[in-house]
Amino acid sequence: MRPPRMSSVIERRLLVNYRVDPAIAATLMPPTMRPQLVNGWAVAGICLIRLGQFRPSALPRWAGLRTENAAHRIAVEWDGPQGHSTGVYIARRDSGSLINVLAGGRLFPGEHNAARFDVRETARDLHVAYRTRDETISVSVDVRTTERFQGSELFADLAQASAFFRQGSAGFSATRGGQRLDGLELRTDAWQVEPVGIQSVRSTIFDDPDRFPPGSAELDCALLMRQVPVTWQPLPPQHVVADYATETHSAR
Repeated sequence: MRPPRMSSVIERRLLVNYRVDPAIAATLMPPTMRPQLVNGWAVAGICLIRLGQFRPSALPRWAGLRTENAAHRIAVEWDGPQGHSTGVYIARRDSGSLINVLAGGRLFPGEHNAARFDVRETARDLHVAYRTRDETISVSVDVRTTERFQGSELFADLAQASAFFRQGSAGFSATRGGQRLDGLELRTDAWQVEPVGIQSVRSTIFDDPDRFPPGSAELDCALLMRQVPVTWQPLPPQHVVADYATETHSAR
């Protein structure tokens, strides 16, 4: 059965971005992909997203769900049947929604791990934290809205940062079996991001010296999207080589 196209409203999407040593980033993705470089750096990060009205596009809005979700991702490029392509490789997806955990990878692309989320927000301040139910991953992020985009070594201004992440709308995520990458593309005519200042970030993945030796992953910037209507278009899965599939399945 072909997965349905999904619709939702991005009530909040916080992108926390790191500049990463390309050699380290390359070890964290399938051999069919390579890091997409900006000023000599790979770009990786955490996407913390709350979706409202999440549903198959054929259903009315009132039938949709409201879900908190997270993804650890790396900007990538690859050569496929259509030539050179860009997007993101998603090493892990987590969700506070039991439906996402049960249906992801089955009824629609993207396998999710179960997690508990803690979100507090005001007009200016946003706190998003979560811990997976298996206690292996935890993240805590605090940001504050700001009028200026500044401090990034990856992007010269907000427009450049916005264009880069909009071009990475196709995401391919790891699966437990390791034989394929699930594909999903974000589509919207209302793309808009705003700058935020980072107050604090903790991540058991990016703070792990075994994954990222000291100096190989540096916090760069954060961007916020709010109240953006989107659709999620399933993409044909990418298949991975046998050696990588075996290694990935063992690691998970």
